[in-house]
Amino acid sequence: MPRIALHWQILAALIAGAIAGALFGEAVLPLEFFGTLFLRALRMVIVPLIATSIVSGVAGIGEVSDLGRMGGRTMVYYLATSLVAVLTGLVIVNLVRPGVGAQLGFQQQPEELHRALAEFGDSPAGAVRHVLLSLVPVNPFKAMVDGDVLPVIVFCLLFGGCINYVRAPYREQLTGLFSGAFEAMMRVTQVVIRFAPIGIFALVAKTVATTGFRAFADLALYALCVLVGLAIHGLVTLPLILLVVARVHPLRHLAATAPALLTAFSTSSSSATLPFTMQALEERAGVSNRTTSFVVPLGATINMDGTALYECVAAMFIAQAYGVELSFGQQVVVVITAVLASIGAAGIPMAGLVMISVVLTAVGLPLEGVGLILTIDRALDMCRTTVNVWSDACGAAVIAQAEGETLKTALGARA
Repeated sequence: MPRIALHWQILAALIAGAIAGALFGEAVLPLEFFGTLFLRALRMVIVPLIATSIVSGVAGIGEVSDLGRMGGRTMVYYLATSLVAVLTGLVIVNLVRPGVGAQLGFQQQPEELHRALAEFGDSPAGAVRHVLLSLVPVNPFKAMVDGDVLPVIVFCLLFGGCINYVRAPYREQLTGLFSGAFEAMMRVTQVVIRFAPIGIFALVAKTVATTGFRAFADLALYALCVLVGLAIHGLVTLPLILLVVARVHPLRHLAATAPALLTAFSTSSSSATLPFTMQALEERAGVSNRTTSFVVPLGATINMDGTALYECVAAMFIAQAYGVELSFGQQVVVVITAVLASIGAAGIPMAGLVMISVVLTAVGLPLEGVGLILTIDRALDMCRTTVNVWSDACGAAVIAQAEGETLKTALGARA
């Protein structure tokens, strides 16, 4: 008998949880234990997954100095597009305010929330200062133990980069060690995600029992904000960059990379899509192997435009649902954290669920808010992964043009 795909299991759990909550009411509240257990399991994998993902990814690209200008251009492109994506999501969520008035059954006391948020200050300068200081860990191992993810990301980026300058025998050993550890952590994460239907059933049943079905109407508006943001970034911002910066025809490039984008949509995994992306860029778009082999694997590791946008919208939505008005300075923290957290997101299905906790923690929001948005995450995951891969493909074209290559999808080239 064929195995039922995980997203269908999650959909079934969502429906069953809603029915159970509606029929049995408060009798299902003890099931919240399983939802809490699932959220704890997600938190368990955060630090080791981020650490191994970043170190193996950065160490695997070789000495960036050997690639000269290409490395710098690639990093500028990835950071710039991720920042634009986050700002797009921030503008939409502030205009629509989908979390205002939402009744999602959260239990955190507002007083505790406000105390947690107070340390970030109200001014952008104070918020940025707090984030910059927190990026440098006094003790990186203590930061890992405490689950303080942002300094872990910075330390792992530095450590992974420095591995490239270690003598050959040790470099190969370290690279192999962290690559193997990352593979193992992806397996662990996949095991945790397999229990998502049970956790989602419990969380949805509890939510419906305490708030009714109104919560799902609130979630529909939140999902719409995410989808509109992804559409603007994927169909407007990135095509404009292709057209203006790279002089590449957006529709031709979209057609050339369509196999990779369809694979990304169906698998929700930029890592699984990597071979398709590289093949489409080299054979159908005309990007050189030299550019593709550097830009695309690096992008699959650190360039997550769609994920960054989603994390920003989700964090703001949860804050609004708690009735907390984040100041401008605190929203700056959300923007910076979403960009940095997207760097550490693994290219596997539903990795954004793990990383959203990083953004929530950065501004003092409790992780209970993740519980309900899990229920519609699969559909959003498919869309944001597609945007992630599309941004990688656009980045390869931009860097190729900057390196003087002639692309099949360039303006003036034969279709």
